[in-house]
Amino acid sequence: MRTLLTTTLIATLSLTACKDSTREARMTKAEATTTVGWSVDSAVLDATLAAQPDDIKARYDARNPAETLTYFGIAPGMTVVDVLPGAEGKGWYTGILSQYLGSSDTPAKIVGVDYSLAMWPEFGGFADAEFLEEKKSWAADWVAGAEARKATGEFGEANVTYAATTLGGDNRAFSESADAALFMRAMHNLNRFEATGGYRTEALEDVYAMLKPGGIVGVVQHRAPADADEGWAVGSNGYVKQQTVIDAFTAAGFEFVGSSEINANPLDKPNGSADSEDMVWRLPPTLGTSRDNDELKAQMEAIGESDRMTLKFKKPG
Repeated sequence: MRTLLTTTLIATLSLTACKDSTREARMTKAEATTTVGWSVDSAVLDATLAAQPDDIKARYDARNPAETLTYFGIAPGMTVVDVLPGAEGKGWYTGILSQYLGSSDTPAKIVGVDYSLAMWPEFGGFADAEFLEEKKSWAADWVAGAEARKATGEFGEANVTYAATTLGGDNRAFSESADAALFMRAMHNLNRFEATGGYRTEALEDVYAMLKPGGIVGVVQHRAPADADEGWAVGSNGYVKQQTVIDAFTAAGFEFVGSSEINANPLDKPNGSADSEDMVWRLPPTLGTSRDNDELKAQMEAIGESDRMTLKFKKPG
């Protein structure tokens, strides 16, 4: 059985119990309500992944969902916050999580979370007036889309409910309600616009508040070379330095649990110099720079999808 409290934390609590009985009582309560009983169910996860449509399965080699969800300790019955899950319940992980988390005797919940409404104008270009107006109903549209997919049987017999919100909004209804949160390739734009609006800080504060004490955060993110130019690795090219992400989460109060190379791709070696034009979207599946160049396209396909960090954090308590 996986528990969200580490051996080190338990030992620390034992040593400090006589000094801080109030803290001991709070932690004991947190353990009872947030960590006991959560266990990765490999059989259910394997069956869920086997039941997915071919277009979802096509990404398994690059996204490694079984290994990734297992590493994060995502278990049936959890309430999981999914940051940037796509539109109208169509996110790649939405169907997987729906079928895996909830069964006839194990209800679960997924909370879709979109970027702050204030952040979208920072993108410019596609984020025109019509786009921004549609974003105002994103939460309701996402829930309706997910519920519609569930109603058609697309998610099997999933016993899961859906809710949605946006970062930077009034999220008091979700306070300390989630067991885990997932940032699947969602950090680069938050990091990219941190300097202009503090959006990364805002996002991590919001997710921290949504998680129960002891709650887990799983991060998968395109990884910039450690020696890349800071401007190139800010996020506009899709890549962020691993240490940048770790520092951001720990500054927000999370504990760094560990990292895994589950989603690493050593063939992806972007040029991270200040004037580099290498970006995540040059690689599959986008192939944004080689659609009309068969030779370059073959080179990008030989690399495969991006090199990705896989990081695990925990909210103390």
